[in-house]
Amino acid sequence: MNRLREGWLNPEGVSAAELKRRTLTNLYNQRPTWLDNIHARLDAAVADAYGWPAGLADGEILERLLALNLERAREEG
Repeated sequence: MNRLREGWLNPEGVSAAELKRRTLTNLYNQRPTWLDNIHARLDAAVADAYGWPAGLADGEILERLLALNLERAREEG
């Protein structure tokens, strides 16, 4: 992911003015398909690492992360 993002931010042979316009904010505002695809793959890998099904809604992810955080806090407390 970082290689692709860096390639977009700092491509060879573009003007200084163009480089100045290539910010992370502009990249994420444009949200090109390749970026969405990479994020989907990353999200799936993270879900797999946690043993969760892919495609959980944001609210469900937050609930699960909070539960894990509280569980770990109890273990350390």
